[in-house]
Amino acid sequence: MAQAAGGTAGTYRAVIGATGALLPLISFFGRLPVAVIQFGSVLLVTRTSGSLATGGTVACALALGQVAMGPVVGRLADRRGQRSVVLCCSLLNALAIACYTLGALARLPTPLLVALGVLAGVTVPGIGPLARARGVALVRHGETDERDGHPADGRLVNAVLSLESTMDELSFVLGPALIGAAAFAGHPAYAFGIAALLVAGCGTAFALHPTATAVRPVAAPVPRTPRTPRARRPRMPREVRLVRLGLVLLGVLLGGCGAGITALTQDLGQEDQAGLVYAAMGVMSAVVGLSMAAVPERVGLALRWRVATAAAALLSLLLIGTQSMTGLYVAVTVFGAIFAPNLITGFGLTERAVPGERLAEGMTFAASAFVGGQAVTLAVAGRLAESHGPAAAFTVGSVAAALAFGVALLVRAPAGPEVTPAAAAPSGSGRGA
Repeated sequence: MAQAAGGTAGTYRAVIGATGALLPLISFFGRLPVAVIQFGSVLLVTRTSGSLATGGTVACALALGQVAMGPVVGRLADRRGQRSVVLCCSLLNALAIACYTLGALARLPTPLLVALGVLAGVTVPGIGPLARARGVALVRHGETDERDGHPADGRLVNAVLSLESTMDELSFVLGPALIGAAAFAGHPAYAFGIAALLVAGCGTAFALHPTATAVRPVAAPVPRTPRTPRARRPRMPREVRLVRLGLVLLGVLLGGCGAGITALTQDLGQEDQAGLVYAAMGVMSAVVGLSMAAVPERVGLALRWRVATAAAALLSLLLIGTQSMTGLYVAVTVFGAIFAPNLITGFGLTERAVPGERLAEGMTFAASAFVGGQAVTLAVAGRLAESHGPAAAFTVGSVAAALAFGVALLVRAPAGPEVTPAAAAPSGSGRGA
């Protein structure tokens, strides 16, 4: 056990050695605003408009804006490089969040708030998935290898994805906590002001960090002549589409659980504890996520995903029969242990399957698939929970988990990403994506 722990610690030291100690810190605070505006939008707009329906509509519009634009941001990062794309999006997103907050405080009509919400969503710089792409590029083509006493690339890539998923989980614990603290201090808008400053400052720092060149833009195409055919982008393999479908279903699972948790805490007269319940689930997921780096590489990604989705389907059944706060805390803590393994493995399969030139696009598309499933389900399952009780919302999530297991059975782990010679040539410490 001690040897395994030492090996895991050594793996993470190798990852930090490749990325630098500052990059994970910057990327964590750079992605925190996403959690703030996603979780805080309902509270902010409901507080200013007096309508829960309006708050839910605007929050859904913001999430769908992020989902629609996320893959485009990734594609631009692949073609233009992360530096210019993240810098532009970060500054625009800070401005959009400020306008959205001011619009809510001014009690603008719902259509205008929806438009501002969409603007705040489409300008999200996607620091989380782009940090995954950057970290993978750094460990794939960095100077750390087995000859230096460090783990092989596959182990390092798994550690990168584990670390990134853990930071995602922690951001979605701290985000609602920040919203709650701001509401307690006076108004949820205070948290949105902090979010705007964070995305402007940390987004700029992430864009200008020296590792931004690790994921090189795809070389500009040669001017066409009548005899020169148009270069085609490499197609996404079938496995990538299957993984995206699985991530959509996992988003539905989380959305159904979120709606069920909200409804159950309200029924029990403990709605103020909903944030603490989310936090319990997120903390457990983050702890398990860090431990995923210790999983032996011989346990293939396809097998890992089948086990993780099967566990999600089984453990989600605990939530359906929960009728007390004590039972809810126990159920979500146990259930939270399966989320990070599912997301880490889903991103791992994506990294293996996507062509090297489309790595950032693949990562942002995977993240958007998960967020999209969650956003739509929150709205639908919320109405279902109001009509038929919390168990109905939990059942939606449980069915989605069973379907995700069915998708996982169809997935075959690819050997590795296809990288063209132009993209594979290392530049400094990175690879072209």
